[in-house]
Amino acid sequence: MEINDYIKAGKIAGEVRENVRKKNWVGSTVFEICEEVENEIKKRGAKCAFPVNTSINEVAAHYTAEPNDELTISDTDLVKIDLGAQINGYIADTAVTVCYDSQFDMLVKTAEDALNDAMSMMKVGVKSSDVGKTIEKRIKQMGFLPIANLSGHSLEQYTIHAGKSVPNIWSIGSFRFSEEAFACEPFVTTGEGLGFVHEGKIKNIFSLSTRKKTKNKEADRLLDYIWDNFNTLPFALRWIKEWDENEARDLLTILIKKKAVHAYPILVEGNNQRVAQAEHTFIPNENGVTITTIAP
Repeated sequence: MEINDYIKAGKIAGEVRENVRKKNWVGSTVFEICEEVENEIKKRGAKCAFPVNTSINEVAAHYTAEPNDELTISDTDLVKIDLGAQINGYIADTAVTVCYDSQFDMLVKTAEDALNDAMSMMKVGVKSSDVGKTIEKRIKQMGFLPIANLSGHSLEQYTIHAGKSVPNIWSIGSFRFSEEAFACEPFVTTGEGLGFVHEGKIKNIFSLSTRKKTKNKEADRLLDYIWDNFNTLPFALRWIKEWDENEARDLLTILIKKKAVHAYPILVEGNNQRVAQAEHTFIPNENGVTITTIAP
C-alpha cells in the first residue's frame, strides 16, 4: 500500500473540501461548482478520482454536472459536494454538505458528528458492525435517520469500491478493520425520511467495465480514450474532450448497451426527504487512525 500517495491525495482533497465549505455557492450552477472544484484538485498536483458530485436536497449521491448544466443552487438547497483526488491511483474520497438555510443546520452537524464519532473509535481490529452501531446511535439520538442502504467502502489503487462496506447502521455480518484505506460516509435524513435510497432516472457518472472491443470503430476509440485517461475510475461526459458532446453521448450509449461502460444512477431518498453527508478517508493502525482527508 502506497501510504505516502494516500496521504498526499488526502491533504489535497481535505484542503479543497474546506475551501468548498467556506464558499457561498448560492447562484452558482452545478457546472460551475464541478469545474471549479475539479480544477482546484488538479491545480494542487492531483488528478480527480471521480467527477465531483453535487447532489441536491433529496438526491443523496451520484449527481454530477452535465456539460454546461444550468441547474442553479438556491439559498434553500442542501448540497452534498463529494470530491475525490488521486495520486498514482491512490484515492482520497471526502464530502461536505453546504447549506444556507438554518433549519437544516442540525441535519448537517449530525452527519459531521456521526463521522467524528466513527473516527474517534477507529483502529486496527475494530468491528465494522460496531462502527455502524455508533453512527446509527448518534443520528437517531438527534431525531434523524441514517440511510441504511448507503455505506462507506474500502479503497484500493484505481478502485473506489474495493469490496468491504463501512456501514451506517448496526448490521449482521462484520469484518475487523485492518491497515488499509477506507472511506466512512454517514448519510442522514429527517425523521420523516424512509431511511433508504432508490435509484433515480438520471445517469451521468460512468466507469469502464471491460476493454473488450465492440466492433464499432469509433466506440472502440472512445473505449481506449477512457482507459488511457481515466483507467477504471469514474468519469463524466464533461471530461470527454476529443468528440463533440452529442457524438460522445451517442458513443457512450453504444458502450453502455454493449456493457463495456457502466452508468451510475442518482440515488434518491425514499420519501423525498433531504439528505446530508459527511465523509473522510482513513487508514486504521494499531494505535488509532490516520485520517488522510483531515483539514490541514
